[in-house]
Amino acid sequence: MLFAKNKKKPAPVNANTGATSMQIQLQAYERLILLADRIALPNLISRVNLSGASAREMQYLLTQSIKEEYDHNITQQIYVSADSWTALKNLKEQNMLIVNQLANILPPNATGMDLNKMLIEYMMTDKKGSLHEVVSEVLSYEVKKVLNA
Repeated sequence: MLFAKNKKKPAPVNANTGATSMQIQLQAYERLILLADRIALPNLISRVNLSGASAREMQYLLTQSIKEEYDHNITQQIYVSADSWTALKNLKEQNMLIVNQLANILPPNATGMDLNKMLIEYMMTDKKGSLHEVVSEVLSYEVKKVLNA
């Protein structure tokens, strides 16, 4: 009986707990929208651009930056819907795939500028290049659902 008396009961859910929970969720969505923007290829290219880098070096810098941004925010997945997290994960994987595939078709002596130019041309002609916009829309839609709950 002593064990049963000392057993802690969960804290009751009240309005403050709900408001705090919503605030945490909204902050997570905010961070993930920022993440989607930071790993968007056009923004990534302008931020990571290193003059004098080879295409292979630029490939490494771009993919490493995507991984680091994603890894830095990985814990946010516990606060958002599975669909939102999957959309973001797909964006990360798609962007890394695009960078790697385009880098692999360039000649060995290609420059980082050559890779960046090829990436920009790809984004202008293929809808997959603007996947970050779709992901941002998914995240924004989820935020509206949280706010209206």
